[in-house]
Amino acid sequence: METFDDFLATIDDPEHRAKLDDVFAWVRKTFPHLEERIAWNQPMFTNHGTFIIAFSVAKAHFAVAPEAVPLEVFNERIQEAGYTQTKQLFRIKWSQDVDYDLLRDIIAFNIEDKAGHTSFWR
Repeated sequence: METFDDFLATIDDPEHRAKLDDVFAWVRKTFPHLEERIAWNQPMFTNHGTFIIAFSVAKAHFAVAPEAVPLEVFNERIQEAGYTQTKQLFRIKWSQDVDYDLLRDIIAFNIEDKAGHTSFWR
């Protein structure tokens, strides 16, 4: 797997595939400077070689993984959106709407917070 399209091709349900493709397109449009990368079989966006956000899929949801720090910062908003979370990711059920304002704020936070980082992870 080398591209986001390769990743999307692994999603059997066409509605799920289209929903996640819309999310990727939105990230590309909103943050055009981010680089796309497939690592650990997950599509992720990076900035100057450091991790910003990744995505994965499951039967009932897709997961958004921005690392632990933004999950703590945005914990309340994630809960208010109706998403469940762990220490490393939050889940958006396929039946739920994507809170693009929340997603934008998390990505923007990571870009700013990791501006001086030279390593991939925090």
